[in-house]
Amino acid sequence: MSRLIKKSGYNFSFDPKACESCSGNCCIGESGYIWINIVEIEALAKYLGLTLDSFREKYLFKVGYKYSIKEIELEDNSFACSFFDLEKRRCSIYEYRPMQCRTFPFWEYFKNNEKEVYKECPAIKNI
Repeated sequence: MSRLIKKSGYNFSFDPKACESCSGNCCIGESGYIWINIVEIEALAKYLGLTLDSFREKYLFKVGYKYSIKEIELEDNSFACSFFDLEKRRCSIYEYRPMQCRTFPFWEYFKNNEKEVYKECPAIKNI
């Protein structure tokens, strides 16, 4: 049985098993926003044993009325999510990751930018 994930409206599928062989391409690269909502913030702060204020101060920055997770600048001028474990090459909060991360690669943006998602993610397969 195929483990490929398919979504209506997308011309590709996603093989989650391929994440094991990836270096975290979806968590490392150009700087960008990693959106997180208040419900996700509360759950993650609780998981990490932090107050909301200390969690926000340490891991978030505000953009308008929304929050984004801070990034770490790497030596090669790329950026990594603060929660990406660079040694283990995986997400350190996987079960608590924001919806933006959970829905990758099925983002509206990639409907019109398929070449980009194919380059970024080895788990992307032709339907």
